[in-house]
Amino acid sequence: MLWAIDIGNTQTAVGIWNGDAWAAVWRLDTDHLRTEDELAVHFKALCELDGIPKTADQVVMGSVVPSINDVYLDYARHRLGVEPLLLQTGAQVGVDVAYQPPTAVGADRIANAVAVIEKYGAPAVVVDFGTATTFDVIDAGGVYAGGSILPGVKVSAEALAGRAAKLPPIELKAPERAIGRTTVESLESGIVLGYAGAVDSLAGRILAELGNPDTPVISTGGLGSVFLDVCQSIQSHDEMLTLDGLRMCADRLS
Repeated sequence: MLWAIDIGNTQTAVGIWNGDAWAAVWRLDTDHLRTEDELAVHFKALCELDGIPKTADQVVMGSVVPSINDVYLDYARHRLGVEPLLLQTGAQVGVDVAYQPPTAVGADRIANAVAVIEKYGAPAVVVDFGTATTFDVIDAGGVYAGGSILPGVKVSAEALAGRAAKLPPIELKAPERAIGRTTVESLESGIVLGYAGAVDSLAGRILAELGNPDTPVISTGGLGSVFLDVCQSIQSHDEMLTLDGLRMCADRLS
């Protein structure tokens, strides 16, 4: 069993790979106060719930929250009996990074690059909808060329509701029309359709700079499926892209 752990700012995704498929995928809040013992309780219960053994042959981890790393690393060492592999830079896994400094690219973005090249080829663009929405651009030579970072759509919506007393929080879903006839419809239009327009605009500029309008644009991340049908630039949604990338990186790190 391989455990792939993707620690994000809001959620931590944990996938259990049995050699042929993902036997389980769990999402936990990224909690700065969670202890190793608490992790042990959570994972024991989740393994029992999904009927899989709590064992590991490999553990690979990527994180954008360094303050949490030690808890998960110690869990792997003490509870799973495995020395974990920590993805930190493109150089570790053979990804050339044209970014200054190269070490500033998050582990999740490196994992996305590895997976998209393997699964879709190069060039490619990944749009990862998380706490922030990131664009990862892979050029025709397989080089991580750079990207773009937007405030996440959920973060933006929550900030608006928190600052405007008469605007309610909404479910993030695409409305039937752009002209809202209620406050909720108007928010859905502005937040979802407006955000989709921003994604399409950035994607269009990126593809123009790459000089290849046929470059595939793949979405991932928790909210990526919401925008698949409203963003004209996104061809497909790959929910497992980052975990697949971490899984692929394990062989390169070991």
